[in-house]
Formats: sequence, C-alpha cells, structure tokens
Amino acid sequence: MSTTPHDLTTAVEHDPPVLDPTQKRNILISMCTALMAVIASVSGLNVAQQDLAIDFGASQGAILWVINAYTVALAALLMPVGAIGDRWGRKPVLLAGLGLFAAASLAAGLAPSVGVMIAARVLAGVGAAMIMPVTLSVITSSFPEEERGQAIGIWAGVAGSGGLIGLFVSSFMVDVLTWRWLFALPIVLVAASAVLAVRSVPNSTEDSEHPFDTVGSILSAFAIGGLVLGIHEGPERGWTDPLAVAGLVVGALALIGFVMWERRHPDPLLDISVFRDRGLAAGSFTLLMLFATMFGIFLVLFPYFQAVLGWSALRSAVALLPMALMMMPTSTVAPRIAKRFGSRRTMLLGTSLATTGLVTLALRASVEGGYMSVLPGLLVLGLGMGLAMTPSTEAITETLPAEKQGVASALNDTSREVGGALGIALLGSVLSSSYSSAIEPALAGLPDELAEPASEGIGNAFGVAAQAGDAGPAIIDAAKHAFVDGWVQSMWVGVAMLGAVVLFLAVRGPKTSNAADLHAGDPHPAEVPQPVAGG
Repeated sequence: MSTTPHDLTTAVEHDPPVLDPTQKRNILISMCTALMAVIASVSGLNVAQQDLAIDFGASQGAILWVINAYTVALAALLMPVGAIGDRWGRKPVLLAGLGLFAAASLAAGLAPSVGVMIAARVLAGVGAAMIMPVTLSVITSSFPEEERGQAIGIWAGVAGSGGLIGLFVSSFMVDVLTWRWLFALPIVLVAASAVLAVRSVPNSTEDSEHPFDTVGSILSAFAIGGLVLGIHEGPERGWTDPLAVAGLVVGALALIGFVMWERRHPDPLLDISVFRDRGLAAGSFTLLMLFATMFGIFLVLFPYFQAVLGWSALRSAVALLPMALMMMPTSTVAPRIAKRFGSRRTMLLGTSLATTGLVTLALRASVEGGYMSVLPGLLVLGLGMGLAMTPSTEAITETLPAEKQGVASALNDTSREVGGALGIALLGSVLSSSYSSAIEPALAGLPDELAEPASEGIGNAFGVAAQAGDAGPAIIDAAKHAFVDGWVQSMWVGVAMLGAVVLFLAVRGPKTSNAADLHAGDPHPAEVPQPVAGG
C-alpha cells in the first residue's frame, strides 16, 4: 500500500521517514518561509511607530503595547505549544498556526483602533508560537543525520537575518505605501508555506504513556511571559513601575515553580537535568547572548542612521543588509566547518569574531566617519554570528531525543526571544544613561523645560534645538556626539557579554557533539550514549 506525503505519520523515536529530494527541498522551503514571516513580524512595526500614533491618536505606551504584545505572547507559549506539537502532531499544529497567524495579520492590517490592533497582535503571537518551534522540529525529524546539519544551518540563517529583512521590507512599505501594507508580506509568506506544507510535510508525533504536563506548561508560560514582559516594560516605564515589577516577580516565581515541578514529574515538559549536558548548556547560553547583542545593536543603529546621519527608514534598513548578507551564507556553511573542526571550535571562532566585530564598532564609530565607520564592524559581526548560530542550535536539538524535538526547538527559540528582550533592555538602558551624561554639559544655561527633554533622547534634543534659537545648531551637534558616546558604551557592554560566552565555551563548551570532535581524539571512537530527556 502506498503512502502519500500528506497522510504519512511517523513515530519520530525511530529513523526519519525516507523522503525524496524534492519533498525534502519543499519541506525546507516551507519551514523557512513560515519562519521568515514570524521573525519579520517581530521587528516590522518598529519603523511605523510614528505613523501608528498619528493614525490612531494613540499614546507612545499604547504603541509599544502593539509591538510588545506579539513578542510576549510568542515567547510565553513557545514551550507549551512545542510540547503539544510533539504529543498530538506537528503538522496539524503548524497548519493551525499558519491559519491563525494569517487571520490575525489581516485583522491587524484592517484594524480600526489601537485596541483591535493590540488584540490582533496577541493572536498573531499565539499563531507564531504554534509555527516557530514546529518549523525546526519538522526539519530535525524529517532530514537524515547526514543532511540535518545543512538544513539546520539554512534555518538558523533565516532566523538570524529575518529581522533585518523584515526591517527592510517594512521600511519600504512605510516609505512608499502605508503601514497597513506591513502585514501583506507575512500573509503571503504563510500562505505559500501552508501550500507546501499540506503537500510535502509528513506528520510526526511522540509516543508517550504519561499524561501531558499541563502544570509545567502553564508555569513555563507564566515564567517566560512574565520575564519578557518585565524586561520589555522596564526600560520604557522605569524598573520600579508596577507592571515591570509584576512581570519580573511573577516570571521569577513561576520559573522557580517550574523547575521544582519538572524535577518531580514522571514525564516533564523539559527534563531539567539535560542542562548538565555541556552541549545544550553551551548552545542555549550562546544563542541567548548572541541575540541579546544583535537586537541591542538594531536598537542603536537605526536611530544612528536616521538621527545622526539623517537617513530615511528605508535607507537605514538597506544599510543593515550587509550584516544579513554575511550571516545567511555563513550559517549555511557552518555545519561543514563544524564537521571538519568540531562544533566547540566553530562556536568559539564564531563568538570570537562577533566579539571582534563589536570591538571594531566601539572603536571606529563616530559622527564624522558616517556609515563607513560602522560597516567593517557589521560585516565581521555578521560573519561571527553566522558561524556560531548553527552549531549552537544543533547542540540543543541533538541533546534532546527525537520525540522531544518540539521542546528542543522551543528551547532554542526561547533562548533567542529572551535574549532579544534582554539585549534591548540592557543595551538600551546603557545608551540612554550614557547619552544623558554626555549631553548634560551642552545643556548648561538652558531653561529646565528645554534641558530636561533634550537630555532624554536625541529625538527630543532635535525638537528642543528648533526652539533654542542661535543655540540650536550647537545642541544638535552635542546630541549627535552624545548619542555616539552612549552607543560606544553600550557596545562595550556587548563586548563583555560575548566575552563571557567565549570564556564559557573555552571552559564548558560541548565535547562530543559531532563526528569531528570524536575523531579528533580517537581514530576508532566507541559508541557515545546520547542523553535522554523526559519519561
């Protein structure tokens, strides 16, 4: 009896299904297309904040909720939905997520009010949480071991550069059309992904005799959702604001409860003991810090291009593309490099290069140097991140067993999402405080009603300069130099973060995550047992 791709169901604790090259190519295209839609939607609305505020007559706080609602919902549900896909079938979860995401994106594009927009973005985040972990788990459960690294490399390249491409497309839509067209690309992408998924993606499930870990799922949602919410709101509202404090407290308590519950559950959502594995710990920590740095850089570079250099949003987005052009191909070839030299050495090389890129940015960035003062650092940074991301992702997916690949994928995605939120909060706070300190001498003698807003940010300083008469040009010049001074300080914090990763990998990096590592020490290595998670 023949079996067609769309009704094939595999028990993934056995070998992956035997698929022809065309089907595997379609699976990879489908998963990367869906992932691109999810990633691009994280950063897309950032370039349309002013237009949204004008059209809806909304406050800055409401607009930030339009942006953050998506990220919080996505991060909170990654682990539970990844486990649901493992348990009840990855393909139906994926297709349901694609449908919900498309419907929510359409609703957001047609939203008549900011309240409807926020609700639509929450639903889009739920749909994204159903898509993102499944894209990677479908790849790891569909591709044989000898092809899996290459496929994961392509996936990692899309995951790393999708935000940059999203910024570029969004900037084009805002500059040429209107912000409502921002949602056209995600809808088209998920529709294309759904067509390929229906035709080519096999279904795969976990066989388990234990009930689903409902309590662990709820605790993980509150833990990650609360922490991401608090980290997002802290820099905007202040770290003593009730909402920021509540998010951090609820997140921390839920995280403690999650760890305690998972250690006692017979078939946990995430076996906490797997963090003793050097590969998983190194992969998670590396991705956390890489994405913290990358998102923090996006936060800094966009206002540099727009306010300091006077560029449009579209031109600013184009200026970031060289970083993506280095990252994507490097992520694709990283598995071959890791196979030849070992994943530990590849991760060390990648993070060392990324650290070098940040040092270059910190040393060269200037008002007078313009774009050429930052381009070399961006290129080296993209190269290093591309090398480090793929083996880090493989280190996570290889540690957990085949039937837990949805959870492994969700853990990988959670590291990226929490890292992004952490980077924006930390590097943004450093930039803000350093800017205020650097511009303060230039504001001496101005009335308090002008000096105070000018010290809060470069955009406000430009507004104050228009009211300051002859002192206006001096204020603008001081604001530009103060911004670059703050940027340099934030880059040095990023250097310290990535330096910690380099040290961690040198001391506790993965030992035997691939054949190259094994053969390096023994021409006839023995079979190495794989750690087992869950019941």
